[in-house]
Amino acid sequence: MISSTGTGVGSRRSHGFRRLAVTGVVATLVAMTATTLGAALARAAGVDFAIPDGGDEAIPLGGFTVVTGFFSLVGVVIAAVLLRFSARPASRFVWTAVALTALSLAPPFLVGAAATTSVTLVALHLVAAAVMIPALTRCLVARTD
Repeated sequence: MISSTGTGVGSRRSHGFRRLAVTGVVATLVAMTATTLGAALARAAGVDFAIPDGGDEAIPLGGFTVVTGFFSLVGVVIAAVLLRFSARPASRFVWTAVALTALSLAPPFLVGAAATTSVTLVALHLVAAAVMIPALTRCLVARTD
Protein backbone atom coordinates (compact mmCIF):
# COMPACT_ATOMS: atom_id res chain seq x y z
CA MET A 1 0.00 0.00 0.00
CA ILE A 2 1.27 3.48 -0.84
CA SER A 3 1.36 5.89 2.05
CA SER A 4 0.19 9.46 1.61
CA THR A 5 1.87 10.79 4.73
CA GLY A 6 4.40 12.84 2.78
CA THR A 7 7.42 10.83 3.85
CA GLY A 8 8.21 9.54 0.39
CA VAL A 9 10.93 10.48 -2.04
CA GLY A 10 8.80 13.15 -3.72
CA SER A 11 8.29 14.93 -0.44
CA ARG A 12 12.00 14.75 0.38
CA ARG A 13 12.91 16.11 -3.07
CA SER A 14 10.36 18.92 -2.71
CA HIS A 15 11.80 19.78 0.70
CA GLY A 16 15.31 19.72 -0.82
CA PHE A 17 14.29 22.14 -3.58
CA ARG A 18 12.61 24.43 -1.08
CA ARG A 19 15.65 24.39 1.19
CA LEU A 20 17.95 25.02 -1.78
CA ALA A 21 15.80 27.92 -3.00
CA VAL A 22 15.66 29.60 0.41
CA THR A 23 19.36 29.09 1.04
CA GLY A 24 20.15 30.27 -2.48
CA VAL A 25 18.16 33.48 -2.12
CA VAL A 26 19.69 34.25 1.28
CA ALA A 27 23.21 33.50 0.02
CA THR A 28 22.54 35.66 -3.06
CA LEU A 29 21.53 38.59 -0.85
CA VAL A 30 24.67 38.09 1.27
CA ALA A 31 26.88 37.89 -1.84
CA MET A 32 25.26 41.01 -3.32
CA THR A 33 25.82 42.91 -0.09
CA ALA A 34 29.40 41.70 0.30
CA THR A 35 30.46 42.55 -3.25
CA THR A 36 28.76 45.94 -3.22
CA LEU A 37 30.32 46.78 0.14
CA GLY A 38 33.70 45.54 -1.11
CA ALA A 39 33.37 47.68 -4.23
CA ALA A 40 32.41 50.73 -2.14
CA LEU A 41 35.42 50.21 0.11
CA ALA A 42 37.71 49.76 -2.90
CA ARG A 43 36.30 52.91 -4.51
CA ALA A 44 36.91 54.82 -1.25
CA ALA A 45 40.49 53.51 -1.32
CA GLY A 46 41.01 54.90 -4.83
CA VAL A 47 40.02 52.11 -7.24
CA ASP A 48 38.17 53.85 -10.08
CA PHE A 49 36.50 50.83 -11.77
CA ALA A 50 36.86 52.53 -15.16
CA ILE A 51 36.64 50.10 -18.04
CA PRO A 52 38.38 51.51 -21.16
CA ASP A 53 36.72 49.00 -23.50
CA GLY A 54 33.36 50.14 -22.11
CA GLY A 55 33.75 53.79 -23.09
CA ASP A 56 35.83 54.77 -20.04
CA GLU A 57 32.76 54.76 -17.83
CA ALA A 58 33.15 53.56 -14.26
CA ILE A 59 31.14 50.59 -13.07
CA PRO A 60 28.45 51.98 -10.72
CA LEU A 61 27.98 50.37 -7.31
CA GLY A 62 24.53 49.20 -8.38
CA GLY A 63 26.19 47.34 -11.24
CA PHE A 64 28.03 45.15 -8.75
CA THR A 65 24.77 44.43 -6.97
CA VAL A 66 22.85 43.51 -10.11
CA VAL A 67 25.55 41.40 -11.74
CA THR A 68 26.31 39.53 -8.51
CA GLY A 69 22.59 38.88 -7.98
CA PHE A 70 22.06 37.65 -11.52
CA PHE A 71 25.00 35.25 -11.62
CA SER A 72 24.36 34.03 -8.09
CA LEU A 73 20.81 33.11 -9.09
CA VAL A 74 22.21 31.35 -12.17
CA GLY A 75 24.27 29.30 -9.69
CA VAL A 76 21.10 28.46 -7.74
CA VAL A 77 19.44 27.26 -10.96
CA ILE A 78 22.47 25.12 -11.80
CA ALA A 79 22.36 23.63 -8.30
CA ALA A 80 18.62 22.93 -8.65
CA VAL A 81 19.13 21.17 -12.00
CA LEU A 82 21.90 19.04 -10.50
CA LEU A 83 19.73 18.27 -7.45
CA ARG A 84 17.04 17.01 -9.80
CA PHE A 85 19.12 15.11 -12.33
CA SER A 86 22.44 14.10 -10.77
CA ALA A 87 23.22 11.17 -8.51
CA ARG A 88 26.07 13.26 -7.04
CA PRO A 89 24.80 16.84 -7.15
CA ALA A 90 27.20 18.29 -4.56
CA SER A 91 30.42 17.14 -6.19
CA ARG A 92 29.19 18.02 -9.68
CA PHE A 93 28.12 21.46 -8.46
CA VAL A 94 31.50 22.16 -6.88
CA TRP A 95 33.32 21.19 -10.08
CA THR A 96 30.96 23.28 -12.21
CA ALA A 97 31.01 26.30 -9.90
CA VAL A 98 34.78 26.30 -9.51
CA ALA A 99 35.25 25.99 -13.28
CA LEU A 100 32.83 28.86 -13.96
CA THR A 101 34.46 30.97 -11.26
CA ALA A 102 37.88 30.34 -12.81
CA LEU A 103 36.52 31.39 -16.21
CA SER A 104 35.09 34.57 -14.68
CA LEU A 105 38.55 35.62 -13.48
CA ALA A 106 39.90 36.22 -17.00
CA PRO A 107 37.66 39.04 -18.33
CA PRO A 108 38.80 41.67 -15.79
CA PHE A 109 42.29 41.35 -17.27
CA LEU A 110 41.10 41.44 -20.89
CA VAL A 111 39.19 44.74 -20.90
CA GLY A 112 42.19 47.04 -20.58
CA ALA A 113 41.38 48.32 -17.11
CA ALA A 114 43.98 49.53 -14.63
CA ALA A 115 45.70 46.77 -12.67
CA THR A 116 44.02 47.88 -9.43
CA THR A 117 40.61 47.67 -11.08
CA SER A 118 41.31 44.22 -12.55
CA VAL A 119 42.68 42.79 -9.31
CA THR A 120 39.77 44.23 -7.32
CA LEU A 121 37.23 42.79 -9.77
CA VAL A 122 38.87 39.37 -9.44
CA ALA A 123 38.76 39.67 -5.65
CA LEU A 124 35.06 40.56 -5.80
CA HIS A 125 34.39 37.52 -8.01
CA LEU A 126 36.09 35.39 -5.38
CA VAL A 127 34.07 37.00 -2.57
CA ALA A 128 30.81 36.11 -4.31
CA ALA A 129 32.04 32.57 -5.00
CA ALA A 130 33.16 32.19 -1.37
CA VAL A 131 29.61 32.96 -0.26
CA MET A 132 27.63 31.04 -2.87
CA ILE A 133 29.57 27.82 -3.45
CA PRO A 134 29.72 26.57 0.17
CA ALA A 135 26.11 27.58 0.90
CA LEU A 136 24.69 25.76 -2.11
CA THR A 137 27.01 22.77 -1.70
CA ARG A 138 25.80 22.25 1.88
CA CYS A 139 22.22 22.05 0.59
CA LEU A 140 23.18 19.54 -2.05
CA VAL A 141 25.13 17.38 0.41
CA ALA A 142 22.11 17.39 2.75
CA ARG A 143 20.15 15.72 -0.06
CA THR A 144 21.72 12.39 0.82
CA ASP A 145 20.79 12.65 4.53
